[in-house]
Parts: sequence; C-alpha cells; structure tokens
Amino acid sequence: MSYALGELSVDSVTGIDVSLPLAGPGARAYAFVIDWHIRLVLALAWFCAASLLYNGQLRFAPPADNAARWFGAVLAPALAIFLLYHYVLELLLRGSTPGKRLASVRVVTREGAVPSAGALLLRNVFRVFDSLPLFYLVGLVTVIITREHVRIGDMAAGTLLVFERSAQTLPPPPLPAAARLDTQGAELIAELLQRWPTLMPQPRRALARQMLTRYGAAQADLDGANDAALHAQLRQLAAGSSTAHA
Repeated sequence: MSYALGELSVDSVTGIDVSLPLAGPGARAYAFVIDWHIRLVLALAWFCAASLLYNGQLRFAPPADNAARWFGAVLAPALAIFLLYHYVLELLLRGSTPGKRLASVRVVTREGAVPSAGALLLRNVFRVFDSLPLFYLVGLVTVIITREHVRIGDMAAGTLLVFERSAQTLPPPPLPAAARLDTQGAELIAELLQRWPTLMPQPRRALARQMLTRYGAAQADLDGANDAALHAQLRQLAAGSSTAHA
C-alpha cells in the first residue's frame, strides 16, 4: 500500500496494484454539507412530530410535570438521529452515506477494505475534535495540509476517503471455451472470490477484470460489467478449471 499523486495504491491478491483516487477538501466538503442538511432535517422532523404527538399541539417546551419523559420521547431521539447519522449509515452502507454517494466517495481502510464497526465509531467520535472551534475548522485545515487529505478522525481510525466510479450494468460476454486456469491462477481466483464481500466495489471490479483478461476475456468487453456479472464470470472460470482438473 502506498500513496502517489493523490492516489492510494493497494496491493491485491493477484499481485496487481489497484489505485484509488483520494478525495480532497472539495469532495469532502460537498458530501458533508449534503449529509449535514439531511441529518438536520431528519432530526428536526422527529422533534416537531414527536412534540406535536406528545403535547397535543405544536409546543416545543417540555411539560412542567414530566420533563424527563418528554426528553426521552422527543429530544433524545432527535439528538441521536443528528449525532449518530454518519456512524449508522457508514456502517450499514459499508463506508458510505447519501452525501458521499452523491459526491462519489467512500470511506475505506488504508488497505482499501471496508472499515470495521470499531474504526467507523472511532472516526465519528473524533468529529468532536474536528469540529473545533466551529464550522469544522480543525478538520478542514488537517484535510488541506495532510498528504492523504485526512482529518483527525481518519488519522485515529486509520481510514481514508476515496473516489469510486459507479458500477455499470452490462454483463460481459461468455468466456472463450479455451479459457483455463493454471494452478496459480486457480488459487488467486479462489482467494479473490473468498475475499469478495470484504473488498470495496471499485478495487474488486478492477481485480476481477485483470484476472478475466489474463485468462481469455477481452478488456473492452469487461469494462461495462457490474459486480454480479464479474463475480459470475470468476465463478465460471473457477468451475471450468475444476472440471478440467477432475
């Protein structure tokens, strides 16, 4: 794994490096502003709706007789939506959020993999420091001055923000009948298939295309293939090799 010209170069199981462009301050700010507005609207929507249902009228002050219950039913969930928005969505969407998707960026580890729940939690806890003294000034400055364009939360969690290309949907044509794996190729494809769920979409598509091209597929035919089609081609190639060696 290395950095060059704003890219993360990840060592792959095939021995072929995959480059992931690092997201800079502009893409980060764009994604953050979108997510900030979404979580603010969601939190305010809950607060207003819960206040209306709880008080029977659009009254935002807690009742004098039971403020603790009002806090638990109205204010606490709204705060949870606002504060846990990034962590929960990055966990469910494997390093992404609606804002990040619109900016075509995603959180990855320094090895190019999907971050663990612990890493995502640590990354978001450190938003407290990145937001100081206001308007995320500390986070913005560190993103600008660091080589990998990371904020303090990324440094603590060992994560990066990288660009990802949207997946295409065209399936590739069948492999040539003569395509056969050697022993090393069979082992590499077996390992790639095993690690498929843990790899980010962009690098695993690149690795699949490299392997399929090496064993008979035309690169031009694979450029429009989505994840499912490439995965099926790898399985087909691996199954054909197993039959040939049986």
